[in-house]
Amino acid sequence: MRSTTPPGRRDGGGPTNEVSPMEYTIEHGPAFALGVIQLRAGERMQAEAGAMVSMSDTIEMKSEVRGGLMKGLKRSVLGGESFFINKFEASGDGGEVTVAPALPGDIVALEVGGPSLLIQSGSFLAATDGVEIDTKWGGAKSFFSGEGLFLLKATGAGTIFLSSYGAIRLIELGEGQRYTVDTGHMVAFDESVRYSVGKSGGWRTTLTSGEGLVAKLEGPGRFYMQTRAPQAFIGWLAPKLPGKRE
Repeated sequence: MRSTTPPGRRDGGGPTNEVSPMEYTIEHGPAFALGVIQLRAGERMQAEAGAMVSMSDTIEMKSEVRGGLMKGLKRSVLGGESFFINKFEASGDGGEVTVAPALPGDIVALEVGGPSLLIQSGSFLAATDGVEIDTKWGGAKSFFSGEGLFLLKATGAGTIFLSSYGAIRLIELGEGQRYTVDTGHMVAFDESVRYSVGKSGGWRTTLTSGEGLVAKLEGPGRFYMQTRAPQAFIGWLAPKLPGKRE
């Protein structure tokens, strides 16, 4: 098992992404990352609703319902996924689109084109036009039971941008190597990684330790985790919020 910093281009000085034809930088990470994506004339991309921070005046943005009105509504209500997705297309000499997650954290850009990539729904930020995001495959509904999240499957060819709460850590699992992670810290993993979800121990251990469900992973493949969990932060913050005043 080997852990490393995820690939990408950071502030113009990090390792470059030689595979993707799309130009981008990831700035201000890992605490307040901003993805700066350059689009050539006619080039298109998609982004989660609310992810766009800014764009050039040569960029046209359209909002679309995911998979049609009723399918989009069903996924929004039952799966926690955004009802809309935004599409961007550059004209003229091209321009830039900047994207950022809602919570403080990092962004990683990954290439899609071989094995599928499985992503927890809250981590999807943006992707090039050739990447297909599937919410209907068989394992999507059950993975994050109790976490309010579900799995997306990324296929096709292109670049996908994922976000995290906190920093992102890459762990490369060899054949048969195993690893356990709290499901609230999941970002993404290769489809080649086998997994099962269950309690961290017995119910008594789970209740007294404060841990929830865990994913037991087995390689080979890549696994991306986030160093903080939104659910843990909400659990810490909620008792400190003032109550209703009459």
